[in-house]
Amino acid sequence: MTGIIRTVLGDIPPERLGRTDYHEHLFQSTPLLPGEELDDEAASTTEARALHAAGIDAMVEATPVGLGRDPGGVARVAAATGMHIVLTTGAHREAHYLLGDPLIDDSADTLGRRFTGDLTTAAADPSDAVPAPPGPHGAPVRAGLLKAGIGYWSISAFERRVLAGVGAAHRATGAPVMVHLEHGSAALEVLDVLGGEGVPASAVALAHLDRNPDPGLHAEVCGRGAYVGYDGMARHRTHPDSVLLDCLRGTVERAGADQVLIGGDVARRSRYRAYGGLPGLDYLPLRFLPRVTAEVGADVATAALVANPARWLTWDAAASGAA
Repeated sequence: MTGIIRTVLGDIPPERLGRTDYHEHLFQSTPLLPGEELDDEAASTTEARALHAAGIDAMVEATPVGLGRDPGGVARVAAATGMHIVLTTGAHREAHYLLGDPLIDDSADTLGRRFTGDLTTAAADPSDAVPAPPGPHGAPVRAGLLKAGIGYWSISAFERRVLAGVGAAHRATGAPVMVHLEHGSAALEVLDVLGGEGVPASAVALAHLDRNPDPGLHAEVCGRGAYVGYDGMARHRTHPDSVLLDCLRGTVERAGADQVLIGGDVARRSRYRAYGGLPGLDYLPLRFLPRVTAEVGADVATAALVANPARWLTWDAAASGAA
């Protein structure tokens, strides 16, 4: 595999990434989740250290612009834990931003330039007068992933501008893309929109598709070349982990294991042990992944944790060289 993966401590070759949790949050603050802020660097470091100790080598920190993202903090967590961490740029679905947030009124061109700058120069949020200070390695902290989000079976005008901005930044850099799908809706429609912006499905991971546990749909997404994100484990109020495992098995039977990603997306202080909650980030490697191995197959677990995230997160050699 050629190209690089851009982490907060610098670029690495894909073969160094290791076992990867494709979707987590270390820092986050959103009006949709009052009281659930992840804003304590020491606690987030402790939580990441537990994830690493349980066998995860790398993670995507999936908080986009304007929601408490802390590039310098993420770089310090990476340095303290030894994990490879990929920072995210882009914007979430519109409901996460307060009315009057300056990001909401930005044009697609402005968003594209901002996202590209985060990827190539240094990560900075709209409220920052200057980019984030250098990380513990002495170099600017840069994002390695683009993110967009949509509502439940809806794409607002702002969300369409974000998708266009993500497309522009992808065309400029070759960086990978993640899209938040509310309750797993509109998967194929989002791929169509991004395709129109010059983003191939092979660069895209669709987060939360397992909130709609339909293996036929998931196989169709895989057939388009996109990655299917399974990140709904330990949400038993919605459905037990067995539903996700059955869906994963059905998807693999139909489409193989080459387009599957697994992450926790815990994203709430009440569910991080280091913040006083349960079950913690290490639920994924300690509780869920052993069941994937036992019930779906060790080869599927390895593909979802190692080969697939490394392929998805890799910038192509020509684009990464230009950046």
